[in-house]
Amino acid sequence: MNYGFVKVAAAVPHVKVADCKFNVEKIESLITVAEGKGVQIIIFPEMSITGYTCGDLFGQQLLLEEAEMGLMQILNNTRQLDIISIVGMPVVVNSTVINAAVVIQKGKVLGVAAKTYLPNYKEFYEQRWFTSALQLTTNNVRLCGQIVPIGANLLFETSDTTFGIEICEDLWSTIPPSSSLALQGAEILFNMSADNEGIGKNNYLCSLISQQSARCIAGYVFSSCGFGESTTDVVFAGNGLIYENGSLLARSERFSMKEQLIISEIDVERIRAERRINTTFAANQANLGDKKAVSIATEFVNSKELTLTRKFNAHPFVPQGIELNEHCEEVFSIQVAGLAQRLVHTGAKTAVVGISGGLDSTLALLVCVKTFDKLGLSRNGILGITMPGFGTTDRTYHNAIDLMKSLGISIREISIKDACIQHFKDIEHDMNVHDVTYENSQARERTQILMDVANQTWGMVIGTGDLSELALGWATYNGDHMSMYGVNASVPKTLVKYLVQWVAENGMDENSKATLLDIVDTPISPELIPADENGEIKQKTEDLVGPYELHDFFLYYFLRFGFRPSKIFYLARTTFKDTYDEETIKKWLSTFFRRFFNQQFKRSCLPDGPKVGSISISPRGDWRMPSDANSTMWLKEIENL
Repeated sequence: MNYGFVKVAAAVPHVKVADCKFNVEKIESLITVAEGKGVQIIIFPEMSITGYTCGDLFGQQLLLEEAEMGLMQILNNTRQLDIISIVGMPVVVNSTVINAAVVIQKGKVLGVAAKTYLPNYKEFYEQRWFTSALQLTTNNVRLCGQIVPIGANLLFETSDTTFGIEICEDLWSTIPPSSSLALQGAEILFNMSADNEGIGKNNYLCSLISQQSARCIAGYVFSSCGFGESTTDVVFAGNGLIYENGSLLARSERFSMKEQLIISEIDVERIRAERRINTTFAANQANLGDKKAVSIATEFVNSKELTLTRKFNAHPFVPQGIELNEHCEEVFSIQVAGLAQRLVHTGAKTAVVGISGGLDSTLALLVCVKTFDKLGLSRNGILGITMPGFGTTDRTYHNAIDLMKSLGISIREISIKDACIQHFKDIEHDMNVHDVTYENSQARERTQILMDVANQTWGMVIGTGDLSELALGWATYNGDHMSMYGVNASVPKTLVKYLVQWVAENGMDENSKATLLDIVDTPISPELIPADENGEIKQKTEDLVGPYELHDFFLYYFLRFGFRPSKIFYLARTTFKDTYDEETIKKWLSTFFRRFFNQQFKRSCLPDGPKVGSISISPRGDWRMPSDANSTMWLKEIENL
């Protein structure tokens, strides 16, 4: 099973200018290697059979005939292979020469994609030798004894995907042919190129490909000439690039003197999901006018057992490297801007926050502090309330107090023990029975206190619950589930600790920083049942509902792309193979889907809160799901894994 992945390759062979025999042998060799690695579609550089820098030799009959004979040799020698290959060569059509990408499979020519835009400026003189696809007077060409389609509007349909081709300069045009091909169904776009080097040009090229793949919501595979092309006036670095919807998956080593095979997997299922969600894509399809692509069916590709070469971030909500700081700053700024507008609009005089000494309430407090500073308000207007209960530990209690003191906000301490004991008496509940009633009573008591104090002080209760908790329903209905504005509502748990850590390391004094970093290291817990005999946290959330890094991984691929459980399981077991065994992943995947479905009723009435990333579960925005939807199909698929 390939789970929607198509393995592709960009080949950068060693060439000899005008030596078709040498070039064909190199092409055949790389095709064979790629087939052995399970590649389904491979593309070679522009004019790969002859070399791109032949100049006026493109007008020589011998070169043109040798190129076609070379193609015939490739067809004969790859006849037994499933792989689809795209090779570059000059093709003669009605006494004109076309700069062409020839698509072949199992000894057959499937079609000839013709270059539309021929550069004829500065170092380029292609119009001297070639004719544009726009000037073709026929839709077919005889090549290697076969009559095949030719044009710039060809779509090739495989059992797994549909792809289209453009050539070099086509990408640099105002409206690339690939845009039309994508709108007509191409999910992967291939570009064979002869892209010479210049200072800064490579960065521009990468930006161009990234933007085009994102704009077309498609995979983009780019192969350009490398070592062996003439350096009479220019140099070719051998760029092999594979992008998916704007993201780089793989790239070649530039200026290498060795031939290269750049391989990755395009997630076509993900592309289809993105296109379904993006209704603007469908609207664009209606504006195609008279542009009609020609569809060409390929032979069935016998997919081998999929082995992923691309890597997946175990924490998809958390960027890697230097991007993390920028990401944290942006997320935090969105939270602050959202709260600032709500405070200004309501005229609230205070922000009331329950401070537990845990990550979520800490982040909410930090957002409040930054917001009040931004609005020029005194931090005394932030009312932090710590509400010790039966499960509160010394560590979280002291961290809560120390943090509030160091931030200079107003502090209140209100124990919930007596109120809960009285409540248990009122409802005739044995307080030694630590069940859901015991736990939820405490959560609702805390919320009641916060709401009433907010009324007392003309304030707003600031919600602390995060995206991961709300997805799992790990919140007490009308308890911590409820607030007047939830600043963390679309911030996943795996990102919360990085946000707190980022704030700690950017502008905090040493005391505040030390407290914040200790909070980051504290086990996640609602602290609703008594501590253990050593006074340590006994009730650890991740022991009960599973690791948040797994749940955030599941959540990302379920909501962002609509993947089915079997694919999410495959991605998770591949990504976390050194951390969790398959049974553990399967167990928590089942928990995730069971809870996500049966806890929707809590999300159907969430308070307002700002969207900060690509995923939100606001019932007014990104996620509208009936509270009584059935999870049977999803859970059944997990059982059958």
